[in-house]
Amino acid sequence: MPVAASQDPVHVACPACHGLARVPAERLGDHPRCPRCKSPLFTGHPTELDAGAFEAHVARGGLPVVVDFWAPWCGPCHAMAPRFEAAARQFEPRLRFAKVNTDAEPQLAARFNIRSIPTLIVFRGGRPVAQQAGALDAGSLARWLESVV
Repeated sequence: MPVAASQDPVHVACPACHGLARVPAERLGDHPRCPRCKSPLFTGHPTELDAGAFEAHVARGGLPVVVDFWAPWCGPCHAMAPRFEAAARQFEPRLRFAKVNTDAEPQLAARFNIRSIPTLIVFRGGRPVAQQAGALDAGSLARWLESVV
Protein backbone atom coordinates (compact mmCIF):
# COMPACT_ATOMS: atom_id res chain seq x y z
CA MET A 1 0.00 0.00 0.00
CA PRO A 2 1.60 3.33 -1.01
CA VAL A 3 2.23 5.93 1.68
CA ALA A 4 1.04 8.79 -0.55
CA ALA A 5 0.36 9.56 -4.18
CA SER A 6 3.63 9.80 -6.09
CA GLN A 7 3.36 13.57 -6.57
CA ASP A 8 2.79 14.27 -2.85
CA PRO A 9 5.73 14.88 -0.52
CA VAL A 10 5.83 12.96 2.75
CA HIS A 11 6.95 14.59 5.99
CA VAL A 12 9.56 12.29 7.51
CA ALA A 13 10.95 12.90 11.00
CA CYS A 14 14.72 12.47 11.25
CA PRO A 15 15.75 9.72 13.69
CA ALA A 16 18.81 11.79 14.71
CA CYS A 17 17.60 15.39 15.16
CA HIS A 18 13.81 14.75 15.00
CA GLY A 19 13.36 17.60 12.52
CA LEU A 20 10.91 17.13 9.65
CA ALA A 21 12.03 16.66 6.06
CA ARG A 22 9.77 16.75 3.01
CA VAL A 23 10.53 13.80 0.75
CA PRO A 24 8.72 13.03 -2.51
CA ALA A 25 6.83 9.77 -1.95
CA GLU A 26 8.50 8.13 -4.94
CA ARG A 27 11.95 8.95 -3.45
CA LEU A 28 11.43 7.37 -0.01
CA GLY A 29 13.40 4.29 -1.07
CA ASP A 30 16.35 6.35 -2.39
CA HIS A 31 18.09 6.66 1.00
CA PRO A 32 17.08 10.28 1.69
CA ARG A 33 19.03 12.37 4.20
CA CYS A 34 17.92 14.99 6.68
CA PRO A 35 18.43 18.48 5.25
CA ARG A 36 19.36 19.78 8.73
CA CYS A 37 21.79 17.25 10.18
CA LYS A 38 22.54 15.20 7.03
CA SER A 39 21.78 11.91 8.81
CA PRO A 40 19.95 9.13 6.93
CA LEU A 41 16.19 9.38 7.36
CA PHE A 42 15.91 5.58 7.34
CA THR A 43 18.43 3.51 9.27
CA GLY A 44 16.77 0.10 9.49
CA HIS A 45 16.70 0.51 13.27
CA PRO A 46 13.90 1.61 15.60
CA THR A 47 14.24 5.16 16.90
CA GLU A 48 14.19 5.75 20.66
CA LEU A 49 11.56 8.37 21.46
CA ASP A 50 11.01 10.69 24.39
CA ALA A 51 7.84 12.80 24.64
CA GLY A 52 9.10 15.58 22.32
CA ALA A 53 10.45 13.21 19.69
CA PHE A 54 7.23 11.20 19.92
CA GLU A 55 5.24 14.25 18.80
CA ALA A 56 7.61 14.88 15.87
CA HIS A 57 7.45 11.31 14.59
CA VAL A 58 3.87 10.36 15.42
CA ALA A 59 1.86 13.59 15.31
CA ARG A 60 3.73 15.57 12.63
CA GLY A 61 5.37 12.85 10.54
CA GLY A 62 3.58 11.57 7.45
CA LEU A 63 4.50 7.91 7.76
CA PRO A 64 2.65 5.30 9.78
CA VAL A 65 4.66 4.70 12.97
CA VAL A 66 4.91 1.38 14.81
CA VAL A 67 5.77 2.09 18.45
CA ASP A 68 7.05 -0.59 20.82
CA PHE A 69 6.21 0.37 24.41
CA TRP A 70 8.75 -1.55 26.50
CA ALA A 71 10.84 -1.44 29.71
CA PRO A 72 14.45 -2.45 30.43
CA TRP A 73 13.45 -5.00 33.09
CA CYS A 74 10.95 -6.80 30.83
CA GLY A 75 12.13 -10.22 29.63
CA PRO A 76 9.56 -10.56 26.81
CA CYS A 77 10.51 -7.04 25.64
CA HIS A 78 14.16 -8.11 25.33
CA ALA A 79 13.13 -11.31 23.56
CA MET A 80 11.09 -9.38 21.00
CA ALA A 81 13.64 -6.58 20.43
CA PRO A 82 15.62 -8.40 17.69
CA ARG A 83 12.38 -9.26 15.88
CA PHE A 84 11.25 -5.64 16.04
CA GLU A 85 14.66 -4.56 14.71
CA ALA A 86 14.37 -7.04 11.83
CA ALA A 87 10.88 -5.73 11.03
CA ALA A 88 12.31 -2.20 10.82
CA ARG A 89 14.79 -3.40 8.19
CA GLN A 90 12.02 -5.22 6.32
CA PHE A 91 9.29 -2.56 6.33
CA GLU A 92 11.18 0.75 6.10
CA PRO A 93 10.50 3.14 4.39
CA ARG A 94 6.82 2.14 4.32
CA LEU A 95 6.69 2.37 8.11
CA ARG A 96 8.69 4.17 10.79
CA PHE A 97 9.68 2.02 13.78
CA ALA A 98 10.14 3.52 17.24
CA LYS A 99 10.55 2.47 20.85
CA VAL A 100 9.27 4.16 24.00
CA ASN A 101 10.76 3.15 27.34
CA THR A 102 7.72 3.22 29.63
CA ASP A 103 9.91 3.64 32.72
CA ALA A 104 11.50 6.79 31.27
CA GLU A 105 8.26 8.08 29.67
CA PRO A 106 5.42 7.08 32.03
CA GLN A 107 3.20 9.92 30.77
CA LEU A 108 3.22 8.42 27.26
CA ALA A 109 2.40 4.99 28.66
CA ALA A 110 -0.50 6.49 30.63
CA ARG A 111 -1.70 8.54 27.65
CA PHE A 112 -2.11 5.36 25.59
CA ASN A 113 -3.35 3.20 28.47
CA ILE A 114 -0.43 0.77 28.32
CA ARG A 115 -1.25 -1.98 30.81
CA SER A 116 1.22 -4.67 29.76
CA ILE A 117 4.50 -4.66 27.90
CA PRO A 118 5.57 -5.10 25.29
CA THR A 119 2.68 -3.37 23.58
CA LEU A 120 2.85 -2.33 19.94
CA ILE A 121 0.71 0.50 18.60
CA VAL A 122 0.53 1.57 14.97
CA PHE A 123 -0.16 5.29 14.55
CA ARG A 124 -1.36 6.90 11.35
CA GLY A 125 -1.91 10.65 11.18
CA GLY A 126 -1.14 10.91 14.90
CA ARG A 127 -3.90 8.48 15.88
CA PRO A 128 -3.63 4.87 17.04
CA VAL A 129 -5.07 2.54 14.39
CA ALA A 130 -3.99 -0.87 15.72
CA GLN A 131 -2.66 -2.28 18.98
CA GLN A 132 -1.08 -5.60 19.95
CA ALA A 133 -0.08 -6.58 23.49
CA GLY A 134 2.53 -9.25 24.14
CA ALA A 135 5.67 -10.46 22.41
CA LEU A 136 5.30 -11.75 18.87
CA ASP A 137 7.49 -14.11 16.88
CA ALA A 138 8.91 -12.73 13.62
CA GLY A 139 6.25 -14.29 11.38
CA SER A 140 3.35 -13.13 13.54
CA LEU A 141 4.80 -9.63 13.74
CA ALA A 142 5.17 -9.41 9.93
CA ARG A 143 1.63 -10.73 9.36
CA TRP A 144 0.19 -8.28 11.90
CA LEU A 145 2.02 -5.35 10.32
CA GLU A 146 0.88 -6.34 6.82
CA SER A 147 -2.71 -6.53 8.07
CA VAL A 148 -2.70 -3.00 9.52
CA VAL A 149 -0.80 -1.01 6.88
